[in-house]
Amino acid sequence: MEKKQTKYIFVVGGVISGVGKGITTSSIGFILKNRGLNVTAVKIDAYINIDAGTMNPTEHGEVFVLSDGDETDQDMGNYERFMGLNLTRANYMTTGRVYQTVIAKERNLEYKGKNVQVVPDIPLEVIGRIKKAGVIAKADVVIIEIGGTVGEYENILFLEAARMMKLEAPKDVSFVMVSYLPTPGKLGEMKTKPTQHAIRTLNASGIQPDILLARGETKMDEKRKEKLSVLCNMFHDRIISAPDVDSIYDIPLNFEAEKLSDKLCEIMGMVCKKPDAASWNKWKNFAKQAHNNKDTIKIAVVGKYFETGDFMLSDSYLSVIEAIKYSSYAQNKKPIISWLNSVDYENGGAKLKELKKYDGIVVPGGFGSRGLEGNLKVIRFARENKIPYFGLCYGMQMMVIEYARNVLGMKDANTSEVNPNAKNLVIDIMPEQKEKIANKNYGATMRLGVYPAHLRKGSIAQEAYGVQEVIERHRHRYEVNPQYHIKFTEGGLVFSGVSPDRRLMEIAELPKDKHPFFLGTQFHPEFLAHPLRPHPLFTAFIKACTLNAKK
Repeated sequence: MEKKQTKYIFVVGGVISGVGKGITTSSIGFILKNRGLNVTAVKIDAYINIDAGTMNPTEHGEVFVLSDGDETDQDMGNYERFMGLNLTRANYMTTGRVYQTVIAKERNLEYKGKNVQVVPDIPLEVIGRIKKAGVIAKADVVIIEIGGTVGEYENILFLEAARMMKLEAPKDVSFVMVSYLPTPGKLGEMKTKPTQHAIRTLNASGIQPDILLARGETKMDEKRKEKLSVLCNMFHDRIISAPDVDSIYDIPLNFEAEKLSDKLCEIMGMVCKKPDAASWNKWKNFAKQAHNNKDTIKIAVVGKYFETGDFMLSDSYLSVIEAIKYSSYAQNKKPIISWLNSVDYENGGAKLKELKKYDGIVVPGGFGSRGLEGNLKVIRFARENKIPYFGLCYGMQMMVIEYARNVLGMKDANTSEVNPNAKNLVIDIMPEQKEKIANKNYGATMRLGVYPAHLRKGSIAQEAYGVQEVIERHRHRYEVNPQYHIKFTEGGLVFSGVSPDRRLMEIAELPKDKHPFFLGTQFHPEFLAHPLRPHPLFTAFIKACTLNAKK
């Protein structure tokens, strides 16, 4: 029997960063998977960081945690959500991770005394990792997103790896360039020159794109398509317009309208089935909900990682925002999400009263002391005014502190992350973490990846899940202090999810007769929310918000 040959599609960006390579990669994976192909994806980040865990979310965006605990770029979340995958650390690499491996091999004499060089040894390590990801997934197609923009010094070695793969197997490797065509306001004309330069820069690396996805504010016209075809040495029908859309979930639909999967199958000589009609219709119906402007609910996300200069970066909480959307769409609702800075609520007063206009409040994950007092005031307001509240990781810890201070009378209740000298440290660092912190061992040392939790029968959480045990993804160092478990329980707070040994509190909530929805999780449920499989806790929260809106 002839061995199946894995195909590789590289996605690269031109002109500007943030042009949409991650969503493009995710969408290509979705439409190829819908053609009966087994697909996986690899993200390459040019950072020297070993992983994304130590990066500032206001600069880099969300840190997405995989099931095996790897801390990765937010694009990995898009891959999992669009393609329905469960990726591992084999699907993510950084410059630092690649160099670390090559240096370790050299120290172990795995190069057998040879001179180890940047080229070819670094690109060869990259190639080995890409192929390994394909083998692990038994993939027909591996889609590789190379971070950054062509022409940057940082990603040239990754482009070199792609070039070497193309040279080794020309029919098995193809390139998709996502490039931006600006339309300057004063000129009123879409300009192709920046993309022409980007493609020539890519050519200088020995790579010619097979497909050009032309991003822009509006649809590209035929005249510009003809110009790009002639000047960039590309077939006319392989230049595809990719204008801005209201919802990223329209993008696979737009790609298929341009017959992108047909073109890719033809370029790579792949035998593809006809699109799965049932799966396609499910996606169409889901995407349609993004345009439902009638039945809306107002959700406030009160965070601490929104500000970046004069701009707001909602990408810091990308998975949270998408999880809210999925559960809302499943309830035939469109969420109107407001991003609120927790620092703005530290003085309370009239600012807090503005929260009454929201149907629900979410406090997502975070670290450190900034905005803590603002979060506590927001949570108290939600509890006392019966506004549905959902706390995620840090949001659960703040919920526990607020309850300790304002219900149980422990006025100095705090977390050791902020005030290690507080008398009542209701949130404390996990014992196994103390030595790591003392030795300044921060990278990849938190409680990371999937862990099980047992649910209390009849609780809001258990009714939402419909099962007695769940497995969820974690990323934290601090926990509810076990010394206070009994005090909280006697004081009315229900720990409805606990670790199998009952040492760690995974979910806290108030009973429905006390509050319509006041619940927090130590884990990050947003990481397991998918477009066609909304997360049950988010869905329960949205249902509570819907009832609140009716009031």
